[in-house]
Amino acid sequence: MDTDAIAFGTDGWRDTLDEFTDERVRAVGQAVADYLAAEVVDGDGPDPASGDTETVLVGYDARPSSEGFAESLADVLAGNGFDVLLPERDRPTPLTAYGIVDRDALGALMLTASHNPPEYNGVKFIPDDGAPALPEVTDEIVARLREPDADATGDDRGEISRVDFQTPHADHARDVVGRYVGEDTSRDDGADPDGDGRDDSTDGVTEPDLSGLTVAYDAIHASGRGVTDALLESAGADVIGLRTDADPEFGGASPEPSAEYLDELVETVVEGEAEIGFANDGDADRLGVVTSERGLVDENLLYAATYDALLDADTGPAVRTVSTTFLIDRIAEAHDTETVETAVGFKWVAAAMGESDALMGGEESGGFSVRGHIREKDGVLMSLLVAALHAEESFDERIDRIEDEHGEIVADKVSVDCPDEAKTEVIDALGDVIPDSVADRGVADVVTVDGFKLLLDDGSWLLVRPSGTEPKVRVYAEADSETATDAILADGRELVEPVVNRIIA
Repeated sequence: MDTDAIAFGTDGWRDTLDEFTDERVRAVGQAVADYLAAEVVDGDGPDPASGDTETVLVGYDARPSSEGFAESLADVLAGNGFDVLLPERDRPTPLTAYGIVDRDALGALMLTASHNPPEYNGVKFIPDDGAPALPEVTDEIVARLREPDADATGDDRGEISRVDFQTPHADHARDVVGRYVGEDTSRDDGADPDGDGRDDSTDGVTEPDLSGLTVAYDAIHASGRGVTDALLESAGADVIGLRTDADPEFGGASPEPSAEYLDELVETVVEGEAEIGFANDGDADRLGVVTSERGLVDENLLYAATYDALLDADTGPAVRTVSTTFLIDRIAEAHDTETVETAVGFKWVAAAMGESDALMGGEESGGFSVRGHIREKDGVLMSLLVAALHAEESFDERIDRIEDEHGEIVADKVSVDCPDEAKTEVIDALGDVIPDSVADRGVADVVTVDGFKLLLDDGSWLLVRPSGTEPKVRVYAEADSETATDAILADGRELVEPVVNRIIA
């Protein structure tokens, strides 16, 4: 079997279904079993025959191939003596990640290709803390890729069970959001409503209250359906559901919460049928938000407004990627705290959140998490948090105030086609052609956390970095106007394209 095609990038291994085969998926399962046995379970692995069991979760998204791949992984893990928990149906990645911590499991494998079109699938490993795996872990897994051993049988084989991933996550999400915004539901009355003889009073408990709020939710036929909308309803919201039925083709579009795919959601909110709208990507770890004034809200502004609101209830640093807005830095500085900058990829955000005890971490692609939750991006929990904050003050008003206090920003990006095998050489070559100015703005500094980020003398910036998921080089820019951002992006493209063309010629 050829395992060279299996490469763990920014967030696991993704590929088209002609390469993403059951044989290779099973090799990943065996590699994870070997890794857990060697590095996590004292080098011996579990021994079900002696009553020594360990649990691994396997989750999967709504793609028609995902459940079958998940069952293959469960079969391999059980054949190596691990007990395996599967959800009762496709569920979002954050539910699987939280389930690891909730059930004290060793980790999880998640079958998902996120926002990619239906002809793709993917798999990623999530360690026991529920945060994304770092390269030091995925490298160990890749090094162990091999065909599975003959399955253990009888008492040597682990058990495979279907369990509820949704309820524990929903309870936890309401608890986390309630710490930041919610109605006081504490009670100290000695009440015993369930008649079990115990005092069921509560103390200091708050829960989000969305009573009277009408929201629209677009599941794009993906794994957030019946999950994000159900969570919003459980907090009292009236939910208008859009594309909440299962469709293996995602309605003929990619399950991506970007403007080109959300016309109906934008129309529903802008025309006043709902006060705010939400959409998730294919595995519901990312979030798009729609307001009546802005339509789809720029994720940078969504991050800024959410972080600013959380600082009313708590304090702490923010973590952002190099491609995410400097507005976060301005807000942090105004609250006497700091910002930590990381490479692109939520695994780096998660690691920095742990090191800095951050209040919030996020990236411009719509992935966020907050203190008190697992360090994994979660579009389900964040939908509840944003809805609760919006119920107190509209997000349009919050963003207006932030722009008045800290200045307006316009961020955008373009892509330049570049084969995966040429990316490293292209980025290295760019180091020799860094200009002294971009769009008539002097280059004040160069940051090399991830690619090249040129800090310009008026506070704007240009970033060039290789995509971790597609054969492209990304060019990002941020400035105080659309005109300025467009000019910086144009210069960035003119910088990158000749280098790519020269190297691939």
